[in-house]
Amino acid sequence: MTQAILVLNAGSSSIKFSLYDASVGTGEAAPYYGGELEGLGHTIHFTAKDRVGGCVVDETVSGPPTHHQALAALLAWIEAHDDGIALAAAGHRVVHGGETFTGPVLVTAEVMAELEKLVPLVPQHQPHNLAAIKALAKLYPQLPQVACFDTSFHRTQAPIATLYALPRALTQAGVKRYGFHGLSYEYIASVLPSHLGADADGRIVVAHLGHGCSMCAMKNRKSVATTMGFSALDGLVMGRRCGEIDPGVLLYLLQERAMTADAVSKLLYEQSGLLGISGISDDMRDLLASADPHAGEAIALFVYRIGRELGSLAAALGGLDALIFTAGIGEHAAEIRARACADAAWLGVSLDEAANRAGGPRISAESGRASAWVIPTNEDLMIARHTAALLKLKART
Repeated sequence: MTQAILVLNAGSSSIKFSLYDASVGTGEAAPYYGGELEGLGHTIHFTAKDRVGGCVVDETVSGPPTHHQALAALLAWIEAHDDGIALAAAGHRVVHGGETFTGPVLVTAEVMAELEKLVPLVPQHQPHNLAAIKALAKLYPQLPQVACFDTSFHRTQAPIATLYALPRALTQAGVKRYGFHGLSYEYIASVLPSHLGADADGRIVVAHLGHGCSMCAMKNRKSVATTMGFSALDGLVMGRRCGEIDPGVLLYLLQERAMTADAVSKLLYEQSGLLGISGISDDMRDLLASADPHAGEAIALFVYRIGRELGSLAAALGGLDALIFTAGIGEHAAEIRARACADAAWLGVSLDEAANRAGGPRISAESGRASAWVIPTNEDLMIARHTAALLKLKART
């Protein structure tokens, strides 16, 4: 019987999953299966592919469209699938670990109580991450579960980099910069030596550009600064999220436009970003294919904000040795990479246009002072590694 780790990334409308060998280590590894249960709250659709991309599941799940029902269908499929796989543990992406959790932890009642306290900090994400943990605990009470946090990677930042200029009582209550996308940055940091060699410990900026976007400055492969702060709203323009905004705008919306807090939250998280600016789509592929000037303006602002934040992060590092693009847009949108690299010419980035069109991995000319790269991220593998390591630690103790 093959022992496997179930990796879960649960959101409000879907649960993405991967199934890895429980012996996964620090090297690269492909999951046995990966897929998604989407349509939570409506009708759940279950799809899965094997490690060579073949479709093994494509069906509708009957019953209430809840996290519990979705996971019950997934577990039933794993148990019924006749390939000798048995679950050893589950690893979860949990967006916020606050100040308490500096790394992955085995989930206990005490851990869950602490994570519940963090729900007000990320109400759009944390409740759904925890819902999957609770559902799995009911379905498989004896299965070890591991929480892996998007905030943990940034705990290496200097205290001054995490502060807001607010009264200390608010800082002590947890109002500070945390940063997110840490599992993605941690994975990139782990593979930098295989691409950059000795330069991997230099002054690196990683641009995680997907539906959610952020950038991280690294030195010695540790987080020095990042564009997201207290929430996942800050920094870059995103698919539907606004990115950096003057707090005075929020006061204006509340006081002069008489918007409720819930309405402002919906505006900032769901109606802004590329969708809000373009009025067309939150998908960069649609905007790049469009001749609408509003689409062009959305793209221009997206690239402009990357350039502004890159300058800030390079200042935090004292220079730039390498720029890394990752995640959906970063890995696949050659035009966005080209425009971002053009804006970074002052930092010594010189684009190799042919290499960029080919998707890299190196997309800069050898003559440039700073190199540029495309490196695919793999948050699921990072979660599987952490879960396997904690399983081994638990077995030794």
